[in-house]
Amino acid sequence: MAGNSFGNIFKVSTFGESHGVAIGGVIDGCPSGIQLDFEAIQNELNRRKPGQSEIVTQRKEPDTVEFLSGIFEGQTTGTPIGFVIKNANQKSKDYTHIKDVYRPSHADYTYDQKYGVRDYRGGGRSSARETACRVVAGAIAKQVLKNVKINAFTSSVGEIFIDKPYQDLDFSKTENNIVRCPDEAIAEKMIARIKEIRKEGDTIGGTVTCVLQNVPVGLGEPVFDRLHAELGKAMLSINAVKGFEYGSGFCGAKMKGSEHNDIFNADGTTKSNLSGGIQGGISNGMDIYFRVAFKPVATIMQKQETINSKGEVLEMQGKGRHDPCVVPRAIPIVEAMAALVIADYYLLNKMYK
Repeated sequence: MAGNSFGNIFKVSTFGESHGVAIGGVIDGCPSGIQLDFEAIQNELNRRKPGQSEIVTQRKEPDTVEFLSGIFEGQTTGTPIGFVIKNANQKSKDYTHIKDVYRPSHADYTYDQKYGVRDYRGGGRSSARETACRVVAGAIAKQVLKNVKINAFTSSVGEIFIDKPYQDLDFSKTENNIVRCPDEAIAEKMIARIKEIRKEGDTIGGTVTCVLQNVPVGLGEPVFDRLHAELGKAMLSINAVKGFEYGSGFCGAKMKGSEHNDIFNADGTTKSNLSGGIQGGISNGMDIYFRVAFKPVATIMQKQETINSKGEVLEMQGKGRHDPCVVPRAIPIVEAMAALVIADYYLLNKMYK
């Protein structure tokens, strides 16, 4: 299986399955001499871990990271950083009913067709549990970047949206509620909607907005390695992501050039920022902001028609512990992937200076 690594200079490779002994990874290219804040790293994992509230999966995992290499006396050494996160609360019996059955909108069918074998326990390698490894790497990338601020938040759940620009939001309030929405009134509506959906045995999607501030000018490469292209790849690699837009996004397609152009100030900043902090694939020093769309979780507690490995049509119903809405737990994952991209391009840019 290829495709388990991300990045060019600051590079992370992950391994493990949802119901295996452990998941983990190797981070290569991290500069030496970075004094790590281990509490901050663990806090990022705590934001992603299951069982943290009543509106997420009730699988109980401590998600404690154990570092194996690349760190000495609290500092990075410049050598590969190896780490593991042990799985502690697997209930593989919850998945025996799908051993030979393909769940609708899951990776069951495609994995079986591609590899001829699949780990049906919780989705195996295709499980979103793998993203815990990305959060570890992203937490370290954040500490490499230091001055760059990365804030993601839940901007919609179903048809419930924040109806104000991110500049009017207080990011310090994001962690004040279980849905991770900085607009407290909207958060209450989102939480109520997720609870309602859960009672129906169904799931619901939503969007995450991410804002990157203090990003240096000049990050990104021309043509194929544009900064926004790499951010898009990073976000689309996250489980359940169905869409990505940055800056004005699809709204920009409705505008005239005279409305959309960002006029320069004398200091190189721009009066507006419909470009989303990126022009010509290169950061321009303005805020980078983007939105990521997450589909409803595929496993629902309702009966659905599907097929098995023999091509026989049958009926199935989801079992086990699953998120009714993945968005609240996706916030630290989106931040982590953004941090990995910026750290990678930051180090790449230093090669030219």
